[in-house]
Amino acid sequence: QVQLVESGGGLVQAGGSLRLSCAASGTIFSIGVMNWYRQAPGKQREFVAQITNTGKTNYADSVKGRFTISGDTAKSTVDLHMRSLKVEDTAVYYCNLVGTYGAYWGQGTQVTVSA
Repeated sequence: QVQLVESGGGLVQAGGSLRLSCAASGTIFSIGVMNWYRQAPGKQREFVAQITNTGKTNYADSVKGRFTISGDTAKSTVDLHMRSLKVEDTAVYYCNLVGTYGAYWGQGTQVTVSA
C-alpha cells in the first residue's frame, strides 16, 4: 500500500514563508497530476495548486503569485513553496497524487499563520 507523507508544516508569522514537501513510500505508476489541497477549521477541503506530468501548473486565485508548486512524477514527490503567507492560509494541507491505478492522499500537515 503506497502512502504519502507530508512534511514542512508549522507556525509562521504573517508575511513569512514555508515549504511543504510530499513523498510517496512506494511507486505510483503513471502519475497524471499532483495536487495540494487545504482544509481550514469548519470549512470544506479546497484546491490550492496542481502540476501535471507535462509541467503545467494551475493555482487557486487566492494563492496565485504567492505559492509555487513543483514536482517530480518519476520520484512521486511534490512540493509547495508558500510565500507572503496570510492568516487566512491557516489550514491542514494535503497532497494528492493521481496515477493510473488510483488517487492517493497524504495525512495532512498543519500550517498556522499568526498575525
